[in-house]
Amino acid sequence: MSHPHPDSDRRAVRCGVMTVSDTRSPETDKSGQLIKTLLAEAGHGLCHYEVVRDEPDDIAQLVKRLAAEGDIEALLINGGTGITQRDNTYDVLERILDKILPGFGEIFRQLSYEEIGSRAIASRAVAGTCDSLILFSMPGSRGAVKLAMEKLILPELRHLVQQLQQK
Repeated sequence: MSHPHPDSDRRAVRCGVMTVSDTRSPETDKSGQLIKTLLAEAGHGLCHYEVVRDEPDDIAQLVKRLAAEGDIEALLINGGTGITQRDNTYDVLERILDKILPGFGEIFRQLSYEEIGSRAIASRAVAGTCDSLILFSMPGSRGAVKLAMEKLILPELRHLVQQLQQK
């Protein structure tokens, strides 16, 4: 699929990866590892990686700290987007995002529906901005990460970062 306006800026985006999980560690975080691999293959830099417990305060504090530090331009979050009691990522991000990009979640769920059927309605994938940081929050399964990264995030990452940095 061609892009309506090709990116003239081919520089690496400085990225952070955050896995929200009560059970994963850096050694067992296959979805976080996949995000890091796909970012590297696309020529982007990894400046921060962390596994954080699915606790609202922990999630919010890390996002706010990374946004305030300004070392990264994009934060890719996986996990915590379902509807169980322990799935808090969406609820936290909804409160702290300055602007929400509803198209990300809408298109992600449509693409998911094509792959997994009606279970896609349980996904609360979301994207938006926090200060000068673009955030993408996707489910924690490897399939969901691969879909979001390849079909939505990587094709638009440079463009969205560039748009966000315009004064």
